[in-house]
Amino acid sequence: MKEKFESYPEPVRVKMERLRALIYEVAEQTEGVGELEETLKWSEPAYLTRRPKSGTTIRIDWKEKNPEQIGMYVSCNTSLIETWRSMFKDELEFEGNRAILLPADTSLPEKELRICIQMALRYHLDKH
Repeated sequence: MKEKFESYPEPVRVKMERLRALIYEVAEQTEGVGELEETLKWSEPAYLTRRPKSGTTIRIDWKEKNPEQIGMYVSCNTSLIETWRSMFKDELEFEGNRAILLPADTSLPEKELRICIQMALRYHLDKH
């Protein structure tokens, strides 16, 4: 994973590392989430709950073809993006039913992201 983060340009790497840290912070502070597993899925850093069925995988990435943005992705089979769009349509930018797009050159909207991350990490617990 270290190599993946080191492959990002310096300013983007700092943002990606902060987003990664935010995911871990939220997981640690959220009841029912438990330990996270960090892996690469589709060559993107991915975070999934080890406890079966507590949350959906969160992926984060930056791509050279869209250098002005960082993406935070969830499964398009969830209702998360639709829910987040209704909550944060003025604060966050979305792509279809799979991603939050974050500007690479401004600070992360941590308050909103914390809520989104928590909802993703508890997705299966909370939909019942």
